Amino acid sequence: MSLFIEFHLIQNFAPSNLNRDDTGAPKDAIFGGYRRARISSQCLKRAVRQTAEFPAGHQGVRTKKLLELLSEQLRTQFGREAEDMPARIQLALAAAGLAVKEDGKTEYLLFLGQQEINGFAQLIDQHWDSLAVPASSEKKSKKDAKASAPAEVVKQAKTIMNGGKALDVALFGRMLADLPEVNQDAACQMAHAISTHRVEREFDYFTAVDDKGGPEETGAGMIGQVEFNSATFYRYTNINPAKLLENLQGDRDLLLNGLRAFTLALARAIPTGKQNTFAAHNPPSFIGVVIRHASPINLANAFETPVYAERGQALTKPSVVKLAEYDSALSAVYGDPRDCWAYLDLSQAWPQDKGSKLNSLTELADWVAQQIANAQEA
Repeated sequence: MSLFIEFHLIQNFAPSNLNRDDTGAPKDAIFGGYRRARISSQCLKRAVRQTAEFPAGHQGVRTKKLLELLSEQLRTQFGREAEDMPARIQLALAAAGLAVKEDGKTEYLLFLGQQEINGFAQLIDQHWDSLAVPASSEKKSKKDAKASAPAEVVKQAKTIMNGGKALDVALFGRMLADLPEVNQDAACQMAHAISTHRVEREFDYFTAVDDKGGPEETGAGMIGQVEFNSATFYRYTNINPAKLLENLQGDRDLLLNGLRAFTLALARAIPTGKQNTFAAHNPPSFIGVVIRHASPINLANAFETPVYAERGQALTKPSVVKLAEYDSALSAVYGDPRDCWAYLDLSQAWPQDKGSKLNSLTELADWVAQQIANAQEA
């Protein structure tokens, strides 16, 4: 049976520049023939990863500095000290098919679970003596380095790269170009957030005064400008709990705890771009969660025709109204009678007969976990 958890958020941000393009301007997109404010899915995923309080030991690390991390762990946890420690680490990583460049960094960003990093540290400590590299050894190719690693190290290294039951790796997936066998397909899909209405870029012209300027210095010490906008965003995310459970190696308790933590983080996560300038810490006005039994449904087309604020009315409320109306129309054709909603609504615009109205974010997170627990028991 197909089962999907969907998150639909309406979130209004005060003037801000949360996610910039290469020119420093807020990202945008043309949708429905109109320019919309946009926050990329990559930006939102990182904000969620930084916000989420996943169970200890079940969060991933995205880095090129694996050599540095392992060196520190070998020193502090295992008491290892040796001039050739980097060479030993590189040989162990080569056994797994990973190479370290001359600058001490891996060839590309690795997305590893903490358990995988711990596993490499334990492997190196266990085989410390056999990983010793002669001082005269020349730099080898990745293939030759792997071939020169002890057979037992190669065998164990293959078992380490399994995702480490890291929730963010399991949710968002990973791709290692040289090791396709350890790739993980994402259990979570996250759309770019787009504004429910058309936007125009605005410019903040600013000056900075030199605190030590003399009386004869009448001009500013610096002038410049920052682009920004203000927008009501529609955010959409879905999770395939069966795929998430598979990525977590069948750990049902971790699945449910992870879903609770993800729900809390998704609502609280706000990108950090230019926050010291704008302080746009504005939580969502509406969070709706629906358990779908047929296929995922992104409701962005509710806003193909932009929302317009009538006189004296905010953009949030009509955005929530259009979202509810569009879901009802679409679900009548593509939905399943077993689909069910739960929601938090500060706008007071969501139909009260459309799902379970909850009073707190914690209640919503518990509801999500309970729905999946019930589905697994059915």
